Amino acid sequence: MLRADFFDAPGLLPAAGSAPVAGNSTGGGAQQTGFSGLMRELNADIQRYIERGDGSSPAASSLNAEARAWLARVQGGTEASALGEEGELSATQRSFVDSIAPLARDAAQRLGVAPEIVVAQAALETGWGTRPIRRADGSDSNNLFSIKAGSSWRGDSTEIMTTEFDGTGMVSQRDSFRAYTDPAAAFEDFTRLISSSPRYREALNAGGDVRAYAQALQRGGYATDPDYVGKLARITAQIQGD
Repeated sequence: MLRADFFDAPGLLPAAGSAPVAGNSTGGGAQQTGFSGLMRELNADIQRYIERGDGSSPAASSLNAEARAWLARVQGGTEASALGEEGELSATQRSFVDSIAPLARDAAQRLGVAPEIVVAQAALETGWGTRPIRRADGSDSNNLFSIKAGSSWRGDSTEIMTTEFDGTGMVSQRDSFRAYTDPAAAFEDFTRLISSSPRYREALNAGGDVRAYAQALQRGGYATDPDYVGKLARITAQIQGD
C-alpha cells in the first residue's frame, strides 16, 4: 500500500525560487513550463522507483541529486537508505526503532516471530514513522500497520488517499483506515488480527524467517505490493545489522 501523501510530504517539492528549471527555458512562460514538466518527470521517476523498490532499478539510479535528496527526506533517512541500500540506521530510523521496541517484542513473542520483523513491518508501513496515517484534523491515527477499517470495525477511523497494486499497476483510491488512541492500542489490534485470522495462520511461528512470514501475509491479502516480501526482508536485515 502506498499513500498519496508520499508526493505531498513536507520537503518533497522545492521552495519557490530554489527549484531547478530546464536549462534551455527562456522567459517566464517557458520557465514555468519547464518546471512543470520537470516535476512531472520527477514524480514519475520516484513512482517507478517505488514500484521496483530497490536501489538497483533504472528508476532509482537515474534520479538526480535533487530527487534523491527529496526522497531521502520523505523517507526519513539518508540518501543510501532512501534508495534501499544497506547501511547503518539514521538517527531518525534509530529513534523510531527505539520508540516501538518494547511493544514490538511483546507482539513478536505472541506471534512467534523475531521482534525485528515486527519493527520492520511498522517501519515499512509508516516510512520509519515519518509518514503516519493522519486523522482529518491532522493528528496521528497511530495506525502503525496500515490496517483498514472494514465493515466489522467499530472503532475510530480516518479516510485517506492510498495507492494499491491491482495486478497490472498502481491504482489510486480513497480508503478508510483504523485509528487508535496510542501506539500500544495499534500493536494490540495488529497482534490480535494476525493471530486470530485464518487468513494469516501460516504467518505465525515463522521465527526469524522474514520471507516466510511476509509471503504468508501477502497470500492472506495483507499487502498488494508485489515486492512487499523483498522490502520487508531488506528493512529487517538493516535493523538486524545495525
